[in-house]
Amino acid sequence: MRKFFDHPKVSKLLLAVAACLLGGGPLWAQGNYEIQVYGSDTVPPRNTMMELHSNYTVQGQKQYIGEVYPTNHQLHETLEITQGITSWSEIGFYVFTSVQDGRGWQWVGDHIRPRVRAPDRWHWPVGVSLSTEVGYQRAQYSPDTWTWEIRPIVDKAVGRWYFAVNPAFERTWHGPDIAQGIGFAPAAKVGYDFTKKVSGGVEYYGDYGGLGRIDTLRNQQQQLFVVTDLNVSPKWEINLGVGVGSTAATDHLLVKGILGRRFSWGKRSPIE
Repeated sequence: MRKFFDHPKVSKLLLAVAACLLGGGPLWAQGNYEIQVYGSDTVPPRNTMMELHSNYTVQGQKQYIGEVYPTNHQLHETLEITQGITSWSEIGFYVFTSVQDGRGWQWVGDHIRPRVRAPDRWHWPVGVSLSTEVGYQRAQYSPDTWTWEIRPIVDKAVGRWYFAVNPAFERTWHGPDIAQGIGFAPAAKVGYDFTKKVSGGVEYYGDYGGLGRIDTLRNQQQQLFVVTDLNVSPKWEINLGVGVGSTAATDHLLVKGILGRRFSWGKRSPIE
């Protein structure tokens, strides 16, 4: 039996089969840097929001996929700085980093994110804003190095309940998913205020592939997080959560935290 597998033609055949299986499997693009369902509010003018997103993959991909590093036991630290422009617009900037045994602390990439919202004077029954995000990630962390995203945001508070949906659309400008066209990656949140300072809820994150060709369930990314928000002060934002992935293309167990601090630089501008 051993001689059979050692035969050159058999070895080549096995390698070809393995390549086909890997080529047809999930790509494991790493996107666990800003795990957040956005609300419609924007940062007021003359205010800056600084956030640290800390996300750790407890159980993830353990093998290289092409050039892309395994996600297992990666710690992602992302600095997000958001500056208010007017009462209905802001601009955000991200610095993505990754920490992993054997590789140390690595810079991953940067994104920029302008956002506008429906002004309060319109008196809409729900909060609505529109975010667009453009940026670069190194090929060792994502095969799609240059990407663009447009994210409609709708939210509503009803008594102690809070609801938000982010049906994001993504486009790759450099990488294997160029052929995919526009991708669909929705997110949603349902929260409940147990007290004035403590809220709990569930967050959902998905990536269904291209709009014209939805991926099979195995190749989709599906994550569900149980989260808590601590409203200790208007100046602070604290979000903690544990998430599970239910498909083969998703990291299976993650923990996340967001620590944010608001800074005011003077009297609020009346600019609309």
